[in-house]
Amino acid sequence: MTTSALGDRSVVVRVPATSANLGPGFDTLGLALSIYDELIVSTISVGDVEVEVSGEGGADVPRDASHLVVRSIAYAFEAVGRRMPGVRLEARNVIPHGRGLGSSGAAVASGLLAAKGLLAGDVEIGPELLLRLATEIEGHPDNVAPALFGGLTIAWVDETGPQHKKLLVHRGVSPVVFVPEFTMSTSVARSLQPLQVSREDAVFNVSRSALLIAALTQSPELLLAATEDKLHQSYRASAMPETDRLVRALRAKGFAAVVSGAGPSVLVLADGPGRRLEAAAVAAAVAETPWDALMPAVDFKGGTVRENTEGAT
Repeated sequence: MTTSALGDRSVVVRVPATSANLGPGFDTLGLALSIYDELIVSTISVGDVEVEVSGEGGADVPRDASHLVVRSIAYAFEAVGRRMPGVRLEARNVIPHGRGLGSSGAAVASGLLAAKGLLAGDVEIGPELLLRLATEIEGHPDNVAPALFGGLTIAWVDETGPQHKKLLVHRGVSPVVFVPEFTMSTSVARSLQPLQVSREDAVFNVSRSALLIAALTQSPELLLAATEDKLHQSYRASAMPETDRLVRALRAKGFAAVVSGAGPSVLVLADGPGRRLEAAAVAAAVAETPWDALMPAVDFKGGTVRENTEGAT
């Protein structure tokens, strides 16, 4: 393990929320949304860790080296053979936790980007290494790819490791996210899915996933048909009855509604800004529990890191 003379450094990291799956694209498709966690990471004495968190999930996350951002920083330093410095983390969380909007993927991406910034001029952590490390920590590339790179991402794994392709989304696509007060565990949601599906269901999802790429990049009018799914949402419905009810009600009114990630939030891919307000009105009329309607843009930039010229605050 090589010691790196970082000196006093401080970086600012900004990472977007993500919505994975998008209906048929299970563990493959992800979309970055303009809801951001922002962090300041500064070097302090080796061995020390200071964590300050405000905003979403602030009362529930650890304040020591077990914090996911700090663990991700340490993972990156170890991967490139550098000694981990002491760090002070100041996190301002906006991405809801446990709601299917990629908060854990954003934390992983934030830690890796912070490490990239702290190591600038010593070790270069490029896009391929970022994605590989993020996938090793998170387990799947579908959330971390859009968090790191923005836009619509197709993620896959081959013999060389995780890969991604970033696509630009048609300007007519207008996301709406309905966020409930209750949460859902990703591991619990995954446990509800069968290990095998029928050939017919597999072919169904392949066709819809292909159509979804066309709908998101060229033909938003096809979004309702393109977001049909038979691989995961119906199996998870029993654990999220309110989510299932809202998805069904919105789709019955012609909106391309899907479970966001593992849930319980609902993502609507509206085909125009005005349709977002219509979707919110439908949700308000049919929901039996309160849902917070967020209307973000698609984030095209992904996670960013820059030197903190103002110093730690």
